[in-house]
Amino acid sequence: MVLTNRMKLLLFSLSVVLLLLCMASSMVYGYTDTGWHTAWEAFTDYNGSNEHIVIQHVRLPRSLIAAVVGASLAVAGALMQALTKNPLASPSIFGIQAGAGFFIVVSFSFFSVSSIQGFTWIAFAGAGVAAFIVYFIGSLGRDGLTPIKLTLAGAAVAALFSSLTQGLLVTNEAALDQVLFWLAGSVQGRKLSSLTAVLPYIAMAGIICAVLAPKINILTMGEEVARSLGLKTGLVKLFAGLAVILLAGGAVAVAGPIGFIGIVIPHVARFVAGNDYRWILPYCAVLGGILLVAADIAARYVVMPEEVPVGVMTAIIGTPFFIYIARRGFQTR
Repeated sequence: MVLTNRMKLLLFSLSVVLLLLCMASSMVYGYTDTGWHTAWEAFTDYNGSNEHIVIQHVRLPRSLIAAVVGASLAVAGALMQALTKNPLASPSIFGIQAGAGFFIVVSFSFFSVSSIQGFTWIAFAGAGVAAFIVYFIGSLGRDGLTPIKLTLAGAAVAALFSSLTQGLLVTNEAALDQVLFWLAGSVQGRKLSSLTAVLPYIAMAGIICAVLAPKINILTMGEEVARSLGLKTGLVKLFAGLAVILLAGGAVAVAGPIGFIGIVIPHVARFVAGNDYRWILPYCAVLGGILLVAADIAARYVVMPEEVPVGVMTAIIGTPFFIYIARRGFQTR
């Protein structure tokens, strides 16, 4: 499907409207019985009632966090797929989220770190270490870095960090009680301060993506072609990797490891926007936000009055798509 730039802009605008509608719905629907009129009054005629408190102080931060985390994971997945030419690349598959989660559990278990500011830097460090290990392992051998080796290395690193995390939690029941729901991936109960702590780093990654998008278009033509056109491929990869760490690490610090968004959304964005990363990355940001906000709304109703962690919902959505991609073997440019 080839769309004109005008049609892409129109669809993008409609996607933004849909994201805003999903966020508004997130503030209306849930266990506490509210309606659209009540939600409107919570911002225009606040009276301190239980419904208004829930909307302003629980659901509003929750919808904003879900939108930003979904956008961050989707953009990180698109960057990883472009850099590795691997259609299955994502922060969850390549172990970046597992590494960030492991570092946070270690800091909580042994150093009693519990602040979101502390979690932020620790998550960045864990994401960076995991990314380095995957890149190092994937580069070993005569044939160097290949998509299949990166995938296998990522799966191994993800399994390693997940096993280490589970081992720590088994021996520390206090930590288990505190972080078990977080490890499943959730935006429930998160405060707006959690988002504001990581927002500057996510914004920095967004600026990097805006600058790199045209260069990634050149890089996806192939290393030799890119170098012949004067592109400093090593520098582009370095900054793209930094953006991935900032996006994935920030998302994990706020909401825990949430999988599959980084796999599903980039393919949907490429289907709509083609292979131009100047369009793919913005589409990923909006569509990723829509998916996670919608999944969070659905998570409230599955076993009401309890809630399913949103990471479980994204896994239910993403697993069939993952199998489909693996069978079809889509290739990214």
